Amino acid sequence: MTVQELCKAVGGSILAGANGTEHPVTGGYTCDLLSWIIGRAREGDCLITVMGNINAVAVASLSDISCILLSEGAVLDHDAKTKADLLGLPVIGSDKTSFQLSLLIGNLLS
Repeated sequence: MTVQELCKAVGGSILAGANGTEHPVTGGYTCDLLSWIIGRAREGDCLITVMGNINAVAVASLSDISCILLSEGAVLDHDAKTKADLLGLPVIGSDKTSFQLSLLIGNLLS
C-alpha cells in the first residue's frame, strides 16, 4: 500500500510532503513520545501521533518512516510543514482517534 492509498482509505488529507505519497507503507506505529518512536518504529511504518511539530518530522525522517498520520484533528505547525515538504515526508491529517486509525490501518495491512 502506498501513502496515497492509505490516505484515501482512512479518509485523511495530505497536509505536507505531497511529493512522497508513493512511498510504500509496510506497518504502523502509534505513539506520542518521540524518544520511544526512535527506538521502536520501523522503516516503512505509518506513524500515528498528535505531535505536529518539527521534532516529530525529524524523528520520522531519522527512523525512515513512510508518513506521519496526525490523529484527532491535531495541527501541523508551519515549521514542520516546511520541513516535511523539503524532505518529501508525507503528513496526513485526520479527525479520527489514534485508536480508530490504528485499528483501521492494522486491518488494511493484514
